[in-house]
Amino acid sequence: MKSSIISTLVLIFLAIFSCSYAAASAVDDRKDFLECLSEQFRKYSSISSNVYTPANSSYTPTLLFSIQNMRFMSDSTPKPDVIVTPEHESQIPPVIYCAKENDMQIRTRSGGHDYEGLSYVSRVPFVILDLINLSEVTVDVENKTAWVEAGATIGSLYYRISEKSPVLGFPAGVCPTVGVGGHFSGGGYGTLLRKYGLAADQVVDARIIDVNGRILDRESMGEDLFWAIRGGGGASFGVITAWKVQLVDVPETVTVFTVDRTLEQNATQLVHKWQYVASRFEQDLFIRILMRRANSTGRNATVRASFNSIFLGPADRLLPLMQENFPELGLVREDCIEMSWIESILYFAGFPIESREILLNRTQPNVRYFKAKSDYVERPIPEQGLEGIWRLFYEAEAEEAEVIFSPYGGRMDEISPSAIPFPHRAGNLYKIQHLVYWQENENENSESYISWIRRLYSYMAPYVSKLPRAAYINYRDLDIGVNSDSDDGETRYARASVWGMKYFKGNFERLVRVKTAVDPENFFRNEQSIPPLQY
Repeated sequence: MKSSIISTLVLIFLAIFSCSYAAASAVDDRKDFLECLSEQFRKYSSISSNVYTPANSSYTPTLLFSIQNMRFMSDSTPKPDVIVTPEHESQIPPVIYCAKENDMQIRTRSGGHDYEGLSYVSRVPFVILDLINLSEVTVDVENKTAWVEAGATIGSLYYRISEKSPVLGFPAGVCPTVGVGGHFSGGGYGTLLRKYGLAADQVVDARIIDVNGRILDRESMGEDLFWAIRGGGGASFGVITAWKVQLVDVPETVTVFTVDRTLEQNATQLVHKWQYVASRFEQDLFIRILMRRANSTGRNATVRASFNSIFLGPADRLLPLMQENFPELGLVREDCIEMSWIESILYFAGFPIESREILLNRTQPNVRYFKAKSDYVERPIPEQGLEGIWRLFYEAEAEEAEVIFSPYGGRMDEISPSAIPFPHRAGNLYKIQHLVYWQENENENSESYISWIRRLYSYMAPYVSKLPRAAYINYRDLDIGVNSDSDDGETRYARASVWGMKYFKGNFERLVRVKTAVDPENFFRNEQSIPPLQY
């Protein structure tokens, strides 16, 4: 008995000592990093006002400001030792150098929309390099180009384009607060993808800081690295500080509509028919479907399908097109709203179209808890398959769930799957985004919501792409595989290929070769980063 008590006390002491030692070690690592940074910046310029540690009153507000998923706001979420918010790209190489010298990881954040929080969460000592101050957008109307710093949002890019021209646009996403740094480096799609492809398809130059602190443009980085960062996830290769993009032509007048249909109004049949026609429309027409539960409780509960569309032209050209190809939807002139392209950006984001300046706002009106997944569909899902989705929507956890079908075809069929790392081109009818949301007072049951979306994902397996079951890297999902279960965070090639083939298909091997050439020691890494070959 006495021996048992002594053993227990020894274990308690060791646990306390271990925790105390770990805390002291973290403080020492932080101190060494800050001393290194101070020494480095004596050679350059001061950055002290842009460095935050837990001792600073601005540390927590700075950390939380760009977090867009409340799953990663809890006290138990690992926090950075230091946050650095550079005001110029020349301030970034010293941060890379000092992180390497002190065995700390770097997580680069632009907009904070990473679905798994990888841009600001790590289980090992780390520094957040927050690019929020690198947000300048310079538009060149004459050459139809723009330089966009990586900390800018796509909303600010749209706004600055509209300031200069009513007939230029850019094919990126519908959520204005998304940062261009991650969005472009993962591909980036939106309502113009059938006409112009992805955001990454329109990137013509970039600036990146590599593991050695060199600031490189397209010419100096070489075509292999330039290929890799346009869809391969830039965080695996360095710190991207700016993109040069080709702007695209848009008409002075576009037409938008949203037509809602419930199950009682033949939504199942309409969604089924949409699968056969949406990818075959002319390139100027984009119709996605958002599916949610409506009348969420009681015997009146149903599922609503919202057919949400933009047509690059006037309504009088859209209506005969719809009558010929999708008359079942019953679109009429009263459903159509003509507006400018920039107003359509506000429309799709759910903002009043008169409030153009809201596109400059970096904060979302409603940050919630959520979990998301993605899929690609190559053959239409039969009606009975759709009905199985609807049954899942009636479960308690699905009150705020959403499934979004986004059509392919058009320009997406014409671009080679190896032109950039993003491989999901011809052969896909549409992409699916699965989402489940919950509120703070429900977070104690967060696992039940995550379990629900996993059940939905499992249910969808017979109806979506196979070998591999493809996924979209900008909808990060750690369920499909991670590099390592250990706290060292090392990237293992064999494990990385499991998720890597799903995101990149045959392009994964080329990404590995590029990684091996530019970052052979695997400094830039996370739970789903490209590995070098020796790992």
